[in-house]
Amino acid sequence: MTADDPRGQGPVHAMRRRSFALDLTRPLGTARGAIRRREGFLIAVERGSDGDDEGGDGDGAGSDGDGAVGLGEATPLPGWTESREACAAALDELDGRAIPESMPDAASTPAARHGVSLALADAAARDAEARLADRLADEAGVTATPADAVPVNATVGDGSPGETAAEAKRAVDEGFDCLKLKVGARDVDADVERVRAVREAVGDAVALRADANGAWDRETARRALDALADFDLAYVEQPLPADDLDGLAALREGDRPGRPGDGVPIAADESVAGRGIDAVLDAGAADAVVLKPMALGGPDRALAVALRARSAGVDPVVTTTIDAVVARTAAVHVAAAIPDVSPCGLATGSLLDEDLAPDPCPVADGQIAVPTGPGLAGGAFEDLRRW
Repeated sequence: MTADDPRGQGPVHAMRRRSFALDLTRPLGTARGAIRRREGFLIAVERGSDGDDEGGDGDGAGSDGDGAVGLGEATPLPGWTESREACAAALDELDGRAIPESMPDAASTPAARHGVSLALADAAARDAEARLADRLADEAGVTATPADAVPVNATVGDGSPGETAAEAKRAVDEGFDCLKLKVGARDVDADVERVRAVREAVGDAVALRADANGAWDRETARRALDALADFDLAYVEQPLPADDLDGLAALREGDRPGRPGDGVPIAADESVAGRGIDAVLDAGAADAVVLKPMALGGPDRALAVALRARSAGVDPVVTTTIDAVVARTAAVHVAAAIPDVSPCGLATGSLLDEDLAPDPCPVADGQIAVPTGPGLAGGAFEDLRRW
């Protein structure tokens, strides 16, 4: 079995999906515009052992198959993944086809593939009575035992210097020691003042990251990095458009005038999903990579990319596309399967005004405990398996 071909997980009797829409508590300002709502699909697959095509009774509880019901989530975010319409079409194409022999294409419809591959992995882990993290690690050849807790960062959206500093201070008071600030929606000088205000508000012990979402051109990015270097940032994420790998590499190589070796590290996000991890590594375009399982086509693929990056000396960080609770929980398992993972962008549940189910992965003191039950979270999502 490989990350591109999730076979070996047993025959599937049935796949069902239903749509959902979740509003954010308030718009999340990014350089690509505000995110206000997340729309996607909850997916359930039922595994059996005899390979026939007959499904269960349709409610996900009682069935003719003798395997577990696995849950998945496909929540596309255009700009990072396919559109909702393309995701729905890719899932529709699976009607009547054998799974996993037929899977959505990871390159063109990563959210659809994420939903199906997660449901298969959850079902397989539940059948094996193993945590999803343990199942993923085993299949990827990771010998280290997955972590019991994952460090996470808080995400601070666009706002005035005072608003940004106040939100950052609240996060630190809640126990976070790593913050990611959205930049790029304003001019460089305004963003520098926002970062300055945060650093003054939280002190030097808190790690700061800045995420530009590809908003700058090369000249603007160089100017921004020179100005931001005074604030000891852990990295600046995606300062240039996803396709400009040479530009990212040049930013990494460029030292501040008169202060060699004092540049800001660069993280790639959209470049990884858009160009692929091998292209990013071959170009020397990143010190860290930010991995969104939804944009990469599933938890199996996200872990494979993380291990590829780690082998090249590049730090992997797992985050979400502001997903609902099923995909967020899966991302926690992915992060747990990465040995000694850095703080990850998984504390995003509070950004949603409502969710599909209670969160089995609450944040406490800047960490998320990995669920201990089989599959995604033991019995936490039983109501979602029946519709």
